[in-house]
Amino acid sequence: MQQRVAVIGSGVGGLAVAIRLAVAGHHVTVFEAQDRPGGKLTEIQVGDYRFDAGPSLCTMPHWIQELFILAGRNPDDYIRFIPLSVVCHYFFADGLRVNAYADVHQFAKEIHEKLNVPPQLITNYLQNSAKLYEGAGKLFLEESLHTTDLLRMGDTYKALFGTSLKYLFGTLHDVNHKSLKHPKLVQLFDRYATYNGSNPYQTPGMMSMIPHLEHGIGAVFPVGGMIAITQSLYRLATELGVEFRFNTAVERIEVHHHQAKMLHYQGGKEAFDRFVSNMDVVPTYRKLLPDLPAPEKTLAQERSSSAFIFYWGIGRSFPALGLHNIFFGSDYEKEFGEIFTRKVPPTDPTIYLNISSKYAPADAPEGKENWFILVNVPARTDPETDAWGEILKARVLDSLSRRLDCELKDHLEAEAVLTPRLIESRTSSYLGALYGTASNNRYAAFLRHPNFHRKISNLYFCGGSVHPGGGIPLCLASAKIVAKLVSTSPS
Repeated sequence: MQQRVAVIGSGVGGLAVAIRLAVAGHHVTVFEAQDRPGGKLTEIQVGDYRFDAGPSLCTMPHWIQELFILAGRNPDDYIRFIPLSVVCHYFFADGLRVNAYADVHQFAKEIHEKLNVPPQLITNYLQNSAKLYEGAGKLFLEESLHTTDLLRMGDTYKALFGTSLKYLFGTLHDVNHKSLKHPKLVQLFDRYATYNGSNPYQTPGMMSMIPHLEHGIGAVFPVGGMIAITQSLYRLATELGVEFRFNTAVERIEVHHHQAKMLHYQGGKEAFDRFVSNMDVVPTYRKLLPDLPAPEKTLAQERSSSAFIFYWGIGRSFPALGLHNIFFGSDYEKEFGEIFTRKVPPTDPTIYLNISSKYAPADAPEGKENWFILVNVPARTDPETDAWGEILKARVLDSLSRRLDCELKDHLEAEAVLTPRLIESRTSSYLGALYGTASNNRYAAFLRHPNFHRKISNLYFCGGSVHPGGGIPLCLASAKIVAKLVSTSPS
């Protein structure tokens, strides 16, 4: 039976759920407060330089392609991906450089040559990462963890009891320290906690499945940049008849007798059969459902990290750099303590540098590069955080100038800055958190808000602030879960 479905927000999760519901025969209307789709997955132009504004790493491309196949389309007609031979270039504080090759054996050889670590250490670690993903990981990421049916499934118990206790009760750092031993190698793999804005000294060892996404399944570059993901999904959605209403902020979801009935938005209101919020779960309750009791314990959970992002047009090229580059700070434990405990900007920040012009030359003038620089900071949006920008800019310029043996400020031709406050105002991400709640708890997977409302039977949630978490792949997974819930729930 065709249902009229309202989707609030057009982030990657909102686009994906709209496509899935349209393929299932529903009439879908997407409401978006901004003038374009994508949420965090948009682009900006600064002078002669183009930048992907938000997410810059693409893994699990088959989950994107799946949407086109589901709609009976050839994915290659909409989006193409270039496999990365080197996933990331790592620069340590003492000057050591390590290339993280996508090929496991080549990566293991690199680690052996640079760190004098037996290659088998890396291959064993990544084999365990793959087993963890194929066992517990796929179930935890691709299914709702909050339905009684799932909890009764034998697969759930099999996955839990088949998982080593070190992954369930130890931290990611504990797992890495015991498995990898070498401090630089531990730091390299501790970094994966930042993929969902968490602290490796607190987040569960289960997060050690993430490297498999890069070295087992593979990382890619979308032709045209990350914005190509948004553009291709938006194109497919419109072809399927999804209606988009931009510059239309939703003001309230009207609820009667445990049913969502009416959507109030700028300039009007409209009745729908089903409601899906792709908006951060905190403002969904605070702004759209003010009269509904909120799950206060869930909403009060620790937020993931936020970021200061500097978009720099650099007037020269750096052959030693690649698409993805990490410049580690000297004291990782202190850095995460500053971010998550003291709630201050890191003194010696780890710097992520993305240069899309390495693969898309048109993103920068010839002989120049577009630098997307991200520094993790606490999720805070008080006015004081704005002052962090100049502090962090100075620290980044100093660190990169020393490491690259170049006075970077002399080559800085264009600049824009994204702050936690701007992240919150532009994407409704509570406190500017990039991934909703942090996963700094062994029960984090179960504590995230479910993809449905327990008392409002026709209200659903998708996107990075709910199960299974933040980042493009998990937002796509949440959309799949929601579409399944809608199709299996009574009309």
